[in-house]
Amino acid sequence: MRKPNIIPYLAVLLLATGVVFSAYKSQEVNAKGLKDYYQKYFPIGVAITPWDLSGNNRNLILNQFNSITAENAMKMGPIHPMENTYNWKMADSIAAFARINGLKLRGHCLVWHKQTPNWLFKGEDGNMVSKEILLKRIQEHINTVVNRYKKDIYAWDVVNEVIADDSAYFRKSPLYQIAGEDFVEMAFRYAHQADPKAQLFYNDYNTEQPLKRDKIYRMLKGLLAKGVPIHGVGLQGHWSINNPSRSELEKSIALFSSLGLKVQITELDVSVYSGNQGGRLIKGNASSEVEPFTPEMEEKQLSQYKMIFEVLRKYKANITGVTFWNLSDRYSWLDNRGPKNYPLLFDKNLMPKKAFFEVIKF
Repeated sequence: MRKPNIIPYLAVLLLATGVVFSAYKSQEVNAKGLKDYYQKYFPIGVAITPWDLSGNNRNLILNQFNSITAENAMKMGPIHPMENTYNWKMADSIAAFARINGLKLRGHCLVWHKQTPNWLFKGEDGNMVSKEILLKRIQEHINTVVNRYKKDIYAWDVVNEVIADDSAYFRKSPLYQIAGEDFVEMAFRYAHQADPKAQLFYNDYNTEQPLKRDKIYRMLKGLLAKGVPIHGVGLQGHWSINNPSRSELEKSIALFSSLGLKVQITELDVSVYSGNQGGRLIKGNASSEVEPFTPEMEEKQLSQYKMIFEVLRKYKANITGVTFWNLSDRYSWLDNRGPKNYPLLFDKNLMPKKAFFEVIKF
């Protein structure tokens, strides 16, 4: 019987082995996560839900990030739906995940006019409560929540989005209508009393628009002059392919840093559609079909992400954290505000996009 010529088979085997080996080495080269590339700059975080704590989402979190934020689970509506009822399960699961895996944990958020249950503002008669009652309820909420997580959470978004987008100063929310400006000061004082070690942040969007930026600066400067324990300002970073400009972003970081405050980018994403995200609905085309992630969108988004991280690295002495708002394009809060959006660094298959490689290329 004639012996088979094994040389072609060996060649195929070696070639295949080489391909596998090359792919393995490629994965090893890219095994570093965002947190590793930015180790000497600032923590890189992500907003998550309890459903992200297992499977491929879990693996992506642990590979790429060293800080997490609960997207919704610690807001008043979900965690404190009725005056005498607290729902701890979802928030506890996220806190435990951070603790077990050695991740930094940001608390979001204690006082906000949205996702806030009506009981906070109304009495048994259905009428608005007095200022005294409102502040007492806010204090009880802050004290209970902050104390529960004081061993896990290093920083809190204490007050969220109180400055108006229009020519008015404060947003005319029920909080303001009942308590005036005082609820902001008292919320920070209550949070500091509950956990003197926690870093306390004011958090808002459109912080790169001059009119709103100046009003936020005015409020923070006044509170600091009164000795209110505010340690930082969160620039939400709900941005887009044409907003903000490099100059306005730099101005915002420099201005708030001049108050002696830490600066964090707390809710970063870059919409593939033009316009402002904060407070507005971004619209793509009128078609009801899901719009694809086009090469044009990809290039514009890549350029904007590159600029943003160039600025953040430049101001690394002032920036103490950067958190992305959601994990991948598979799900984004922006999907509920218009057409399907693709605002993050990982695609629907949890793979890094071109923008990812621009962010780590420095």
